[in-house]
Amino acid sequence: GDEQGGQQQGGQGQQRQQRDNRGAGAPAQTGPQNNGPQNNGPQDDYDDEAGGRRGRRGRYRDRRGRRGREEFGPDQPQVADDDVLIPVAGILDILDNYAFIRTSGYLPGPNDVYVSLAQVRKNGLRKGDHVTGAVRQPKDGERREKFNALVRLDSANGMGADSGRGRPEFQKLTPLYPQDRLRLETDPGVLTTRIIDLVAPIGKGQRGLIVAPPKTGKTMILQAIANAITVNSPECHLMVVLVDERPEEVTDMQRSVKGEVISSTFDRPAEDHTTVAELAIERAKRLVELGHDVVVLLDSITRLGRAYNLAAPASGRILSGGVDSTALYPPKRFFGAARNIEDGGSLTILATALVETGSRMDEVIFEEFKGTGNMELKLDRKLSDKRIFPAVDVDASSTRKEEILLGSDELAVVWKLRRVLHALDQQSSIELLLDKMKQTKSNAEFLLQIQKTTPGNGND
Repeated sequence: GDEQGGQQQGGQGQQRQQRDNRGAGAPAQTGPQNNGPQNNGPQDDYDDEAGGRRGRRGRYRDRRGRRGREEFGPDQPQVADDDVLIPVAGILDILDNYAFIRTSGYLPGPNDVYVSLAQVRKNGLRKGDHVTGAVRQPKDGERREKFNALVRLDSANGMGADSGRGRPEFQKLTPLYPQDRLRLETDPGVLTTRIIDLVAPIGKGQRGLIVAPPKTGKTMILQAIANAITVNSPECHLMVVLVDERPEEVTDMQRSVKGEVISSTFDRPAEDHTTVAELAIERAKRLVELGHDVVVLLDSITRLGRAYNLAAPASGRILSGGVDSTALYPPKRFFGAARNIEDGGSLTILATALVETGSRMDEVIFEEFKGTGNMELKLDRKLSDKRIFPAVDVDASSTRKEEILLGSDELAVVWKLRRVLHALDQQSSIELLLDKMKQTKSNAEFLLQIQKTTPGNGND
């Protein structure tokens, strides 16, 4: 009995050992067959010692890394002698695991250029940098990649390829109240910009909100502001960002404004709206880091909030009007980027906000942004219905800390003017203001006339 039991146990042990051997041997036999064709050969040396699991885990990672090393490694040639290089230029857009040079504007396109993250880290590049370089032209019979890879980086933001390492980070720059005024007054007949200079002056680094019901002329006001900035402040880099707008308005803005017009029309998906806005504001931040003055005109922040509400993943917390609680943070980050930098450079953002549209969502979005700006220009539907343009509500329009932007004499006269207009009803006040301004050739002459004809002084 003992001998039979021992034989049975021995037989079971041998069978178990054979099964274990088969189980252990299976990956060794099938691993190279499965992994080999998927890795296309170059990773065989990675799989020999590390085993199939490491090969599978690093399948794409190694290919990405190997490609980057072959192109950018210091010990390997970047291009062959017979390669034809094609120059490329565009805005760098950094995603999670890779980056692209957007060569056809701010939206993804078929001619975008792939950039490895190793190259981005090596040269200290950031999202929104304007880079130039070269790609290799595919040879005859060579399999074309979906996106050409960058083989040589020539410049970043007009400077050397590695110039981005020592620049400051935008978030660490010290913000101040606007101090340098952006004068919008140009021709005597352009009353829109002259009124803005009086009731809501704008400085470099202003965070302004243009509150506008539909059909009150907000687009015309943006065009007037843009043209005034190009005339009076040519040192400022002007960017007009149109989100979810009509195509004909985009064309009109491109033809009437001498600046950078970045657009995503309403027939595009919400993801395109958010992509355009994020890349545009990152571009503006990169310019500010270099000490430039940038002016961004956004039309409109309400529609940008709607786009984020559609594109953002649902958090489960819904505010009134159907607004997701997390959807308003990205447009707030966009609007909050406006600031005057202590050691030079400024980012001015003037954004339009839609009100009285009949949409509860628009009201919720506007309420979230109501107190975040330091300048507000309010348009009135009753005035525009009577074809009184610009339909500015003088009492509701103002700038915080306007005493920094205006001289003491000018400030006293402006306050005196406000008291006179406040005594009248809304329509009479704007009609009186427009009528008196038409009779003068400049705001200085107009204020001088107000000072002479109005009794009392600014401290009454």
